[in-house]
Amino acid sequence: MNLTKDFTSQTLELKPDYEGEAIAVLTSSNFNTGNRKSVLYLHGYIDYFFHPHLGEQFNKNDFDFYAIDLRKYGRALLEHQHPNYCKDIEEYFEEISIAIREIKSKSSAVFMLAHSTGGLIASSYMNDGQEKNLVDGLILNSPFLDFNQTKFEKSMSLFAAKSISKLSDFAKIEGVLSPAYGESVHKDFYGEWDFNLAWKPIKGFPTYFKWLVAIDIAQKKLANSNITVPVLVMHASGSLKMSKYSKEAMSNDIVLNIEDIKRVGKKLGKEVTLLKIDNAQHDIFLSAQEVREIGFEKMFSWLAKTKS
Repeated sequence: MNLTKDFTSQTLELKPDYEGEAIAVLTSSNFNTGNRKSVLYLHGYIDYFFHPHLGEQFNKNDFDFYAIDLRKYGRALLEHQHPNYCKDIEEYFEEISIAIREIKSKSSAVFMLAHSTGGLIASSYMNDGQEKNLVDGLILNSPFLDFNQTKFEKSMSLFAAKSISKLSDFAKIEGVLSPAYGESVHKDFYGEWDFNLAWKPIKGFPTYFKWLVAIDIAQKKLANSNITVPVLVMHASGSLKMSKYSKEAMSNDIVLNIEDIKRVGKKLGKEVTLLKIDNAQHDIFLSAQEVREIGFEKMFSWLAKTKS
């Protein structure tokens, strides 16, 4: 499938927030048929929907496919906004609810597939979101359920973030994220994927202290998570930290710690399945072809067994 020719995007008008006008963008596959199961894809941090092969796989497996660019991300980033910024991840619940209602009106069942920070947002939504009862299952692709830091590092960084963010809503720090992951997936470096580097820069956007505090609050709330629908938590088989690219980036999660994903993920709800994908990268479906094909096969096998 071709991202330009085979998908249609629509703007979702949202209530103005503390930065003014806000929108989200809902993208749908032109091969959707309606009256069958559907999936809504939520991207990660410093990310947006650019994965036509994801839609192709769902359409081939008898699902309609939708993806949302959340406010201040990708297609939904407006000139007056700070990229990827939020004060509370529940800000995103408005557009998720709008999207779920629209998709449900055309579908026999709705599933959410969410990657990394999108996984944190989706997990939070499935606890407290307005339309959570319209969702039949949740698939998490390497969800951001805890910071990839030692307890001491996390304590110190969050102390600083909370202190500084009280002085300025938009206080930020540069260079927090290693460029190694971006280099491992983009075609101009070591990967095979093409994406808009203005929307998903290799070195990332500045990290706002207010955003860090919002993430911490959302992660802590998941200690009381009680998601009632089936949950699939997919993760790589290994994780590494690296500041510069090396070939190990192609077969490990170099963004998050898989032990955190497993520890928190297994407690998200009443019916959770943990699924390891050998030699996967942080985004399992951007991994090497043979790896992502196994990921797709196992995910669709889980979906086939999930009642809706």
